Amino acid sequence: MTIACPDCGAVQDLPQLPRGAKAVCRTCEAPLERTVGRSLDAALACSAATLILLFPANLEPLLRVRMLGALRESRVWSGVADMWRGGWAIPAALIAAFVVVLPFVRFGLLTLSLGALRLGRRPAWLGPAFRWAMRLDPWAMPDVFLIGCFVGYSRVRQELPVSIGAGGWCVIAAAFLCMLTRAALDRRSVWKAIRRDAQAEPGARLISCTACDLVAPAAAEGRRCPRCGLKLRARKTDALIRPAALIAAAFVLYWPANVYPMSKAEQLGTTTTHRIVDGIRELVQAGLWPLAVLIFCTSIAIPVLKLAAIGWMLLATRRRWRRHVRLRTRLYRLIEEIGRWSNVDVFTIAVFVPLIRFGSLASSTPAPGAVAFILVVVLTMAAARSFDPRLMWDAAEGR
Repeated sequence: MTIACPDCGAVQDLPQLPRGAKAVCRTCEAPLERTVGRSLDAALACSAATLILLFPANLEPLLRVRMLGALRESRVWSGVADMWRGGWAIPAALIAAFVVVLPFVRFGLLTLSLGALRLGRRPAWLGPAFRWAMRLDPWAMPDVFLIGCFVGYSRVRQELPVSIGAGGWCVIAAAFLCMLTRAALDRRSVWKAIRRDAQAEPGARLISCTACDLVAPAAAEGRRCPRCGLKLRARKTDALIRPAALIAAAFVLYWPANVYPMSKAEQLGTTTTHRIVDGIRELVQAGLWPLAVLIFCTSIAIPVLKLAAIGWMLLATRRRWRRHVRLRTRLYRLIEEIGRWSNVDVFTIAVFVPLIRFGSLASSTPAPGAVAFILVVVLTMAAARSFDPRLMWDAAEGR
């Protein structure tokens, strides 16, 4: 069957793979399909279990803290509610989307799609439903939220006795099952099960769907993809202007995100502010080196890498540079995968805020840096998603 690589656009014939095999693009070495460690049944089981666990994970307490006989609990939604009441609408809305709303939508659609295939059914909504499940994959973040919970737990434990509630254990299970779902699911195998790839005529002008990689005649551009329902385009629309605007906005916001405090704590009338570097320093002083390295990577190193890498790719495409195209394509795949993990620090605040709420004795609230930082994460993720890496290959080949 004929497919086009989603990263470089190279058209190639992909044979039927045996069990335990992997196919990679001959041009850019992008993984195209793999049967090793992949199973539709395993992905369906993990997806359905994740969807079920999301209910108690959102309803039951995550963490509990006691101070002078007073009990405080943190739930997934309680940090969002506190932020909203405190006037921090932007981080509250984005955290609610990433942690509460989109995981339900993503795993609901994925479970329905895989369940329909397991029952041998292919209704008209199957292709669009699976397309949206894949599109929401980087934006549904129970696994990233788990790391935020762990960092918040470690910080609170330095000062107060803290215990994990039933919701916390459900978040742990849901996050691990979320990662297992991604590991067990091969996107191309599911698309082939929904509708098989076509056999292209030799020498014919072709385009491929930017969502499901279905190859179609060039004359079909502008029509709906018969497999996933997306409008067929040779390349993503505004794939240079849109990411350039997004990355410029992220660059402007990156500086206040690091200069201004992410959170503010009050204890016995004393106010203390915490920037990203302050949080890293406190973790180092507490002997929590692994967490300090983790926060440095997710909150400082990864945003800088995304800004620099996307800027390099845009400039190289604009200037039609021919060198290091394969390296840039690998870098694109890397930043698209790791960009979501920058939200760890903001999720930590969402877990921390409802726990430290003891009136005049101790309290914690977000600060302006948190707003700028979460917007940097969202803008860089959107920039990477809107960029079309095939344009780098077009520019290098003079097309």
